[in-house]
Amino acid sequence: MAISIAETEQDILKCYPIMRQLRTQLAESEFTVRVQRQASEFGYKLAFAHEDSDVKAVAGFRISECLSDGKYLYIDDLVSDEDERSKGYGGQLFDWIVNYAKENGCMELGLDSGVQRFAAHRFYLRKRMQISSHHFSLTLEEI
Repeated sequence: MAISIAETEQDILKCYPIMRQLRTQLAESEFTVRVQRQASEFGYKLAFAHEDSDVKAVAGFRISECLSDGKYLYIDDLVSDEDERSKGYGGQLFDWIVNYAKENGCMELGLDSGVQRFAAHRFYLRKRMQISSHHFSLTLEEI
């Protein structure tokens, strides 16, 4: 298994079927454009675990900095193919991201996870992550 960063349109599109399992609202027609825009404006990167051309897991992440944590890596998206779960692909991709964060001088790694995603929470806890805060949100179009 190898892990690569999707930089070409072709690689980005190869990640779409797996990402769609997590982000069901995403249309294939807008996926590449959104990934490329987020990459250029916010430093978003799309990494994928693959065997040859068969994508097994995908992660979207970005590096930023804040006063509370210093330089950090934030995982926006992390998903393994539902037919390939519990085979180690997500774990290897997660470990690769941890190393990427360290190599890039990050002091912290974080992510948010929906409260209903119990299997994901078990995975994150096995990876020694801590539940360190509550995330609050406000949908602005509703006010």
